[in-house]
Amino acid sequence: MNYEFFIAKRIIGSKAYKSSVSAPIIKIGIAAIAIGIIVMLIAIATGLGLQKKVREKVVAFNGHITITNFDTNASNESLVPISTDQNFYPNFNSVDGIKHIQAVATKFGVIRTETDFEGIVLKGVGADYDWNYVKEFLVEGKLPSYKGELSNDVVISSYLANRLNFKLGDNFQTVFGKENIEDLPFQRNFKIVGIFNSGFQEIDKNFMIGDLSHIQRMNKWSSTQVGNFEVYLNDFTQLIEKEQQIRSKTPSFLDTQTIEEKFSTTFEWIKIFDNNTYGIIAIMIIVAGINMITALLVLILERTQMIGILKALGSSNWSIRKVFLYNATYLIGLGLFWGNLIGLSLLFLQQQLGILKFPDPEQYYVSVIPVHIALDYIILLNLGTFIACFLMLLIPSVIITKISPVKAIRFE
Repeated sequence: MNYEFFIAKRIIGSKAYKSSVSAPIIKIGIAAIAIGIIVMLIAIATGLGLQKKVREKVVAFNGHITITNFDTNASNESLVPISTDQNFYPNFNSVDGIKHIQAVATKFGVIRTETDFEGIVLKGVGADYDWNYVKEFLVEGKLPSYKGELSNDVVISSYLANRLNFKLGDNFQTVFGKENIEDLPFQRNFKIVGIFNSGFQEIDKNFMIGDLSHIQRMNKWSSTQVGNFEVYLNDFTQLIEKEQQIRSKTPSFLDTQTIEEKFSTTFEWIKIFDNNTYGIIAIMIIVAGINMITALLVLILERTQMIGILKALGSSNWSIRKVFLYNATYLIGLGLFWGNLIGLSLLFLQQQLGILKFPDPEQYYVSVIPVHIALDYIILLNLGTFIACFLMLLIPSVIITKISPVKAIRFE
């Protein structure tokens, strides 16, 4: 153990230090770092949590990447069919990182009751549909199975159920238009077997999920014709890369679109949270650093005589600076410890109990404030804060080089 560290340890442990004038300032510095870490942890965890939750909801009902025909259709309705006889279906083995691919189709219709009506888009799904993505949003009933004969079972959103006064088990009629508007429309009777609530109104107010065979029959498609394919990836961060690979492995008459392109407004909105988080981190680090600089300056002034004695005994400026930097490092570590302990405890409680909720869930697409806790950003945040504060302390420690041994010994 070198003598600089030994002296720093004696300073920290001494009764004079604990009862000195600098003690309140130092406590404020430690508290500033602790509060800064708490605020930064909460900002990052809630920002990432909200992004992750909104992204999961959009992906659950649309997939990460959609494969469609090149056409001018800007609506939600599948007009030009695609054959399922493709080399990438039912298993997309030519591209790594693809978790699942499923065939779907959509058709616009109008739900009609005795007192009301509501426009909807029927999303037709088949036996290959992965219900695991939708399961967590199911609030009533069960998920249907479309592996056998034509089924009239559907899953609708709680938004539509409340809007039309529907309950689980109710039957209702839906009208679908034909290509020739002069022809009589199709009429289909459906039964509600499940009700979901994604909290994402753009999905909840428009979609209901039913049997793909209904759309194939109404559009006069064969059983091997569908509207589009939905591709799910193992890793969302590889979205752009995988979209390019998928595009290169599909026929030229098919188009690919990422979920970020399809819901560009939503994804641009959630990216704003990154800028807010970066701003909060910068402000908190600056505040914590300024408080630690103040604490170090007070400590240096309070130990001026000691500095003079050490210089008179032959100590170099850098070795004396290291004494105070060791001291400051200990204080930074103390602030980080308490900040992490309190901050992570609060985040864990929110994650498990969901105590805090959004006042307007429709605006944020979720009711409970989501929290995402990951070891990587916790380590990087602590490391970055420690390095930033330490570098900021190098500047005020230069004042030690300006202190004259003779004047310092006489200083009171």
